[in-house]
Amino acid sequence: MRQSKFTGQHVMLGSEEGIAMLTVLMLTIIMTVIGIAAITTTSLDIKMAGGERIRETSVQAAESCMSSSVQIIQQTLADGAIPASLLPGLSSNPCIGTYSPSAGTCTTKALGTAPGQNPLQAEIMGQSDGNPDSGDPSTYAAPATTACPNCNAVLTVPGYVVNVDIDRLFARPKAGSALQFAAGYSGTAGGAAGGGIEILYRIDCYANSFAGGAAQAAGHVSGVYACVSSGQSCQRKI
Repeated sequence: MRQSKFTGQHVMLGSEEGIAMLTVLMLTIIMTVIGIAAITTTSLDIKMAGGERIRETSVQAAESCMSSSVQIIQQTLADGAIPASLLPGLSSNPCIGTYSPSAGTCTTKALGTAPGQNPLQAEIMGQSDGNPDSGDPSTYAAPATTACPNCNAVLTVPGYVVNVDIDRLFARPKAGSALQFAAGYSGTAGGAAGGGIEILYRIDCYANSFAGGAAQAAGHVSGVYACVSSGQSCQRKI
């Protein structure tokens, strides 16, 4: 009887050891799953935070080109042509020409409306509209060998190359000025009351990163400015 009782007790202890091992194994699996989920969530949070920082810096880079574009418009209106000080040199910034991101240089591109020329001056002065120029990277032929094959200017800021596209929308009498039709208005600053004309321009700035050697769109800012025909001031409307 004693031997039988001892044997039964041994079987019961073995059964309890198996249950304990199974419990530990299940807890280990559960903790592993929880750990993997936590790591995955943290990784996603880091990526999202990094993406948000990139978006913010790219928008700031695009915004920085607005003031440069307004200065180009004002000086061109004031002089009747793009000033020589803004024309391309190897280190010109902004570059009103062809910019090479790999070399970091700006080379001359003829001003005009013929294919392959930069229509910036003609557009600002109201001598040509509807040109195919664009700063949108999605219009590039792949692979892009320049920062912006068809834009009006290129601005470089730390970490980004910003494509600039300036388009003249229309001209209208400035609010509170004399009636311009009585002044014989013709052209950008024509007529005796040319200073009473304001011209609306749309400026598009596309900030791109050239990491890996190819243009990667990162941020786009657009604005509409009303500039007086004398070039003295420009005010943002949109």
